[in-house]
Amino acid sequence: MSDRAVILAGGRGTRLRPYTVVLPKPLMPIGEYPILEVVVRQLAQQSFNHVTIAVNHQANLIQAFFQDGQKWNVKIDYSMEPAPLSTIAPLALIRDLPDHFVLMNGDVLTDLDIRALYERHIAENRLFTIAASRRTQTTDYGVLHTGGGAMLTGFEEKPVSQYLVSMGLYIVSKAILDFIPAGRKYGFDELMLDMLAKGKQVHVHTHEGYWLDIGRPDDYMKAIDDFESGRGLFLRP
Repeated sequence: MSDRAVILAGGRGTRLRPYTVVLPKPLMPIGEYPILEVVVRQLAQQSFNHVTIAVNHQANLIQAFFQDGQKWNVKIDYSMEPAPLSTIAPLALIRDLPDHFVLMNGDVLTDLDIRALYERHIAENRLFTIAASRRTQTTDYGVLHTGGGAMLTGFEEKPVSQYLVSMGLYIVSKAILDFIPAGRKYGFDELMLDMLAKGKQVHVHTHEGYWLDIGRPDDYMKAIDDFESGRGLFLRP
């Protein structure tokens, strides 16, 4: 049996410029490895033996680096997007998807046990599982609350809000392909709204451990530091 993962690696990484002018974001190094190699190594260590990388921007560089995956003892193949298709639409181009599979961004640094989440998803026959992380955001301003007549009714100095956010890592049932419209972009946000509108269950798994994506320069520098100081958290020797 083939345990499958699909990695989304077709974006332009515009938030990470100027770094991504030269390299696609999935090939940005943290330590001696590109972030996408860390992801592939984690999947291999967790017994996912078939990885499909969905590519578009600078696809030739990603294909040249990973080739067929033999170096990591996994089968790697590629799905070429004819144009950027966002998060979910690329799945419609992959013809041999199994009933359940991992779907994730190629720039995620986490210590999540993906295998355990995958097996729980299958055991409970879920349709879609989102890995989520807690985030705290502090507003940089004093927040004014007003009532009738534009009178001040309350004041908060730099309030703090807490959120659950998607980690860009999902366990997916092949049945969600029925939601994907033909021939256009279709993203995670649209899928979630469509599933909610149709009363479909979406499970959320809150991960209390480490998670970071490298979408912004300050996050990228933090990922480099965290990986170097805690490599064993992410990769087994």
